[in-house]
Amino acid sequence: MEPYVPENLPLKSIDWEMHISLIGKANAALARYDGILLGIINPQVLLSPLTVREAVLSSRIEGTQASLEDVLQYEAEEPKENEGLRDDRIKDIHEIINYRKAMASAVENLAKHRLTINTIRELHRILLAGVRGRNRDPGEIRRIQNYIAPPGTPIERATFIPPAHLR
Repeated sequence: MEPYVPENLPLKSIDWEMHISLIGKANAALARYDGILLGIINPQVLLSPLTVREAVLSSRIEGTQASLEDVLQYEAEEPKENEGLRDDRIKDIHEIINYRKAMASAVENLAKHRLTINTIRELHRILLAGVRGRNRDPGEIRRIQNYIAPPGTPIERATFIPPAHLR
């Protein structure tokens, strides 16, 4: 299997005309959603459970096993009450919390600045703070080809190989 080679933007393989009505409906739904958020004094109250859920689901790609309930309960309880949790569950929860912190940092940063390599590097440092991978050059761009496969599987039997790194 070879590294994936993405198409150049804008994608020529998409029939944009076929999607105009769907884009219009999506735009209208986003406008309604934005209007609802403007009417709420503290929209984070509404968005917080959604961002936790997104963090849980996205972190599963990296192998975390913690659930939405685990994260919410961990954050709601006093640190002493969380002492009974297994170490691996606590590490998973911290990875999810880091993911949420990185997303919040990205939203805040992108409201003021364009996306840069330095922003991506800072987000990577946030993701790895105090969790698995914290000793693997947080904030550094990978210099070797990585791939997705079960542990111990050679790259030749990878499920997916992302685009090749730049040299």
